[in-house]
Amino acid sequence: MNKFALILTLTMLMSGCSTANSRSMPYNAWRLGFSAPDYMEVWIETADVFDGSGLVYVRAGSGTPSMMFPRPLSKGVPEVFKGDPKGWPEKPGWGAGKYVKGADLPTKIYVRWQSLVEPQTYHTRIDIPESTREIMRKQENAFCYLTGKEEIQYRKAIVIGLAPGGIAKVWVTGPCLTPIEVTRVQAKVDPVGPNDGESNGEYDPPSAESQAYIEKFGIPYGSW
Repeated sequence: MNKFALILTLTMLMSGCSTANSRSMPYNAWRLGFSAPDYMEVWIETADVFDGSGLVYVRAGSGTPSMMFPRPLSKGVPEVFKGDPKGWPEKPGWGAGKYVKGADLPTKIYVRWQSLVEPQTYHTRIDIPESTREIMRKQENAFCYLTGKEEIQYRKAIVIGLAPGGIAKVWVTGPCLTPIEVTRVQAKVDPVGPNDGESNGEYDPPSAESQAYIEKFGIPYGSW
């Protein structure tokens, strides 16, 4: 365990007197999700959440973010690349992730990830201000096309988009509500390297499809 994770764990233990009853949100849990531009493959080592009641949730998120291309069952390199990694979608989805159960709304989220296509390791702290938490608490009426009904909903999901160059962009959204962009962060290169320095600086390679796209078109830095 690296020093940062150790500090987080100790903080969480010392904050154990806080309870779920102190949560400030009008629902049981909020969701943390991640996405990445097409072909710009990422591996999330950890996403650690500091919540409003003083608790810390180590590895509240990790793994592979969602992306449109390459498809999960992609076989080799296609004749035509259908994806476009430039920029962010107008209405980003919920991303790959899970609900952070037992936590209050976050005040900070620490993310450490590998950009496999560069390759490079980045880390950053994303501050979630009270104004953003207020958006997440606000009740709104929304028409849901899946049910054909108007429903009362909340933007109870935080979605973080991770892109080459260490860009992290953050939205809050709900099932049938329009996503709201709340911040964009420039991460720093982590000099320790991938896997907390335990892989001798070696990265897993991106998929054959992503590698072929980059060799042909390059990485569209500056578009995120």
